Amino acid sequence: MSTEQAIEYALSTQEPVPPATSDPRRPQPDKPANILTRREQQVAILIGRGFTNLRIAEDLEITERTVETHVSKILRKLSFRSRTQVATWVIEQGLLPVDPN
Repeated sequence: MSTEQAIEYALSTQEPVPPATSDPRRPQPDKPANILTRREQQVAILIGRGFTNLRIAEDLEITERTVETHVSKILRKLSFRSRTQVATWVIEQGLLPVDPN
């Protein structure tokens, strides 16, 4: 904010309009899947299938600690706080393969 804008704001009698905020519990489907690396997408898909970090590590043949790092990066990149939000986002992005059964 410039000095002039700050003075105008301070002297104004109008109530400020709060910025629109999104619900932090609601996944943001407008974030494209390409925001994640290929490996992060793989981890996100397995989160969407309900896998634990240990199960993801076993499936991808990586350490559980590496999975934890990927999960942290996924949460940060998507501005999410939970694995449930990641799972919902994965579904909304159409990243889960269709189960033929």
